[in-house]
Amino acid sequence: MNEINSYIVIIIYGSLALLSFLLIVNPLKVNRTANVWFGIFLFLWSTFWVEEIMGLTYIDSLNSIPLISLRFSQFLTPIVFYFSIVYYTNPEFKFKQMDFKYVILPIIFLFGLIVQQTNKEDVLILIILNALMIVQALYFTLFSYIKIKHHKKRVQLFSSNTSEIDLDWLENIIVALVVLSIFIGLYNMLFRSTNLNIFANLVSVVIIFFVAYNALKQKEIFLLNENQRNLIIETVQEVNIEKQKVIPDNDLEKLKLELSQLMDHKQPFLDAELSLKRLAELINITPHQLSYVINEGFNENFFLFVNRYRVEKVKELLLDNEKNHLSIMGIAFESGFNSKTSFNTTFKKISSQTPSEFKKSSSSL
Repeated sequence: MNEINSYIVIIIYGSLALLSFLLIVNPLKVNRTANVWFGIFLFLWSTFWVEEIMGLTYIDSLNSIPLISLRFSQFLTPIVFYFSIVYYTNPEFKFKQMDFKYVILPIIFLFGLIVQQTNKEDVLILIILNALMIVQALYFTLFSYIKIKHHKKRVQLFSSNTSEIDLDWLENIIVALVVLSIFIGLYNMLFRSTNLNIFANLVSVVIIFFVAYNALKQKEIFLLNENQRNLIIETVQEVNIEKQKVIPDNDLEKLKLELSQLMDHKQPFLDAELSLKRLAELINITPHQLSYVINEGFNENFFLFVNRYRVEKVKELLLDNEKNHLSIMGIAFESGFNSKTSFNTTFKKISSQTPSEFKKSSSSL
């Protein structure tokens, strides 16, 4: 079993190192800054297996200074992961003076590491340090999860199909990392002199492969810059004061009519990659203005506005006898949807029925 566990450890470390390199060099050329941070996170994550790798290569144990550096870098892992989420949700994020608060806990942890090295037999210090590690991991994974939830709402203002840019894969990773962090933290507290067992390492391998699968097929999240996004977000936010009119009422009515005619006749919603920016170009206005037209004129966000047309197209095709050879998902793809989950959820939200229920009820009329 020890030989199998050693083999798994090598796979873990090698996989994380390779994936870290691929994300940092970013051959996909998407979400550049976020992927650099995520790549650094993966490299720091790999350090949790460094001592086992050293044991396999018959390298002597680390002395005090390298060991402190290793433990400190491990402590930074959740922080780096959090900032990768920050950049996935806002590529133009800039560090401000208030962000120095994130270094307070690492400084405390570093001081604790130094004290622990001078009092190696003090079990209490070790327990406190491991507890800090768990608290740090839980804190930043929680805030990463919250930030992704906010992102899911905001991205619907810019994209008509959000299934590939809503960071679902990172949300799932966060849940897995919480469980893994708690498990490893408790394991280290209870079995301080032993390495992770084969079960724990197998779980880690599965999670790492899951991370790699999703990270290497990601798409560019934002086609709009931060200023454009902020203008659109401000347009749809509910405020107590009267909203500033981006477009005069007369022009708003004209643009509503033009937009409706465009959607009805040219059907741009059939393009699964339709974005706010692309639709704005078709009627020769800015994304900010288009967002205002949709929000004020139709009382919807961009995602719901476009997908309402797609749902109506699906209904039309489901009732078309010439399309009986197509499956429901085939019709969904023809109507502009690009994800089964997104299609089913959106159809049910707009129609209060599943696609199958609609087809069955319509055929019985």
